[in-house]
Amino acid sequence: MNIVELNKSAEKASDFLKSLANPNRLRILCLIMEGERPVGDLAEAIGINQSATSQHLALMRREGLVKSRRDGQTIYYQLADKNVGKTLRLLSDLFCPPTR
Repeated sequence: MNIVELNKSAEKASDFLKSLANPNRLRILCLIMEGERPVGDLAEAIGINQSATSQHLALMRREGLVKSRRDGQTIYYQLADKNVGKTLRLLSDLFCPPTR
């Protein structure tokens, strides 16, 4: 890999990790890793208001981590990229010991 490609890859990886570097965003991603969820359900599940949840989701949408669809008044979110799911599974394996 040449230095230009390395720099681009490092920048992309850094941006990806910055997007994950928030406990609330990680909780949101873990929930939608299980399947599509509406904003209100996500907010209630992680214990923050819907406005803050929407701000986190907007950032993650801009970064390409999640995608949304509208059904009437409700907006549903899901993972936008299989690599996000792979990363979350790895983090879970490393930091979430199995329950007995």
